[in-house]
Amino acid sequence: MKWYDIIFIIVALIIIVLSLLQGGKSEGASGAITGGGLNVFAKTKERGSEKVVTWMTFGFAVLFLFIALMISVAGGTSSSESTDVTTSTEAVIPLLF
Repeated sequence: MKWYDIIFIIVALIIIVLSLLQGGKSEGASGAITGGGLNVFAKTKERGSEKVVTWMTFGFAVLFLFIALMISVAGGTSSSESTDVTTSTEAVIPLLF
């Protein structure tokens, strides 16, 4: 496991925690049954800590995507970890038929 794998896991755990910290943005099925969602003029704008958590979640999600792309690019061009695919597939193909 390389250093960027550890950073990738840490960022993933931060995103999970931040997602769990966010409150529900709708009343769900109970609001639909009781008519609680009929107040169209209610302030639904995020303020204070909710807004900070939302922006942090978005930022870490972008960072997660960037790290995932960088790992896939770095993993595809690494010559030290490459294996000889033709030899292994030539050995397996006769076993399948």
